Amino acid sequence: MENLEQVHLQVNEVFYPTEELKKECIVQDYESMYKKSIENPDEFWSEVASELFWYQKWDKVLEWNFPYAKWFVNGKTNITYNCLDRHVENGRRNKLAFISVDEEGNEKKITYGELLERVNRLANGLKSLGLSKGDRVSIYMPNTVEAVISMLACARIGVIHSVVFAGFSEGALKIRVNDAKAKAVITATYTKRRGKKIPLLPTVLEATKDLDFVKHIIVWDRDKEIEESQQNGKIVDFENLIKSSSPVCNPEIMDAEDPLFILYTSGTTGKPKGVLHTVGGYMVNTYLTTKTVFNIKEDTVYWCTADVGWITGHSYIVYGPLANGTTSVIMEGVPVYPHPGIWWEYVEKYRVNVFYTAPTAIRMLMRFGDEIPAKYDLSSLKIIGSVGEPINPEAWLWYYKHVGKEKAKVVDTWWQTETGAHMITTLPCYPAKPGKAGKPMFGVVADVVDKQGNSLPPNTIGY
Repeated sequence: MENLEQVHLQVNEVFYPTEELKKECIVQDYESMYKKSIENPDEFWSEVASELFWYQKWDKVLEWNFPYAKWFVNGKTNITYNCLDRHVENGRRNKLAFISVDEEGNEKKITYGELLERVNRLANGLKSLGLSKGDRVSIYMPNTVEAVISMLACARIGVIHSVVFAGFSEGALKIRVNDAKAKAVITATYTKRRGKKIPLLPTVLEATKDLDFVKHIIVWDRDKEIEESQQNGKIVDFENLIKSSSPVCNPEIMDAEDPLFILYTSGTTGKPKGVLHTVGGYMVNTYLTTKTVFNIKEDTVYWCTADVGWITGHSYIVYGPLANGTTSVIMEGVPVYPHPGIWWEYVEKYRVNVFYTAPTAIRMLMRFGDEIPAKYDLSSLKIIGSVGEPINPEAWLWYYKHVGKEKAKVVDTWWQTETGAHMITTLPCYPAKPGKAGKPMFGVVADVVDKQGNSLPPNTIGY
């Protein structure tokens, strides 16, 4: 570990991207792009949105009535078409969409073509249970590709998904299912954490026992533990539902302002609040931010270590990477089991180019010493990201030196559940300082304001 004096000297140092990365950067001229996004937002966002598929183009890019915004007014699309069909139809049918791994090294690989088929089958299965556009489904699943399939199957047919982190208690789950008035819950028999099976189905059964509006509990029976006699009208087998359904499901044509999902804030400052994101604006912004912040190329292997139960998982495991046709790693487990080098082992094994994690995880791994990442070949890494909280300079420097090997660029991203995508960040082609998040993303005007929304002078605490 570096001594404190060395760290102090480097806190104000500016770190530049390598010449190789600078040549590859998608965003070469941030200033002109940003200026256009602020001064001519209609043209800017129209150009970005036109890179995606629309059944019907919009009449107006933005209808702004502070604090309410409507994006791509009267535009018609489906986010799953842009995440799946578009790629299958354009030569990526056999490209890997996900490498789903667990702590023991068990892996499941799924191509874009295979993912589309499973999503279609599950979507048809949901239809067969009576679910349709506008209904809500809660998802309480392990951090696996089955969770992704569940989310996409809902979005395919216009069902609004509400993913609940599978570490939450029965009480926390009940609050969220009840608030959403979910007609069904998709879950698994268990999740795996630190080598143990953590039951999920009993939690769901307890949380929903007096919620009459929950008509179906769809269960991914991982070890075939549920006997056929237990599979009644309410409990439905996840895999059987997929196998018995058609592999063809035409996407529901969605208005840009139709709801896509509800995600509840953690409730640390009171009752959890449901944040609702709509299809069009969310799709376009997660597509753009994933592409530009992580410099996504055709051969990029990307790994966001978040859980799909949080907004980071929604935007930067599921929708953003898939909209860009990326190959992603998704892992079920914790960063220090069965050993504190498990993440670096997988970075080496899968030749990960972009790695995105939280400062809390970085600080946890720092405690095991510099020698742990030194055991692994991390030379494939080009961009290493930070998300979820401010990253302290000491953690930033350790991450840059010992994981990025002083070559991978640190991108420090700031955003919220409510924004759905990056608001302030460093970009790959531009200099960075430890602990400094960087500049506003396209379309974002960063300011410090009072309770009334008035701009405040420097060195003044905002509302």
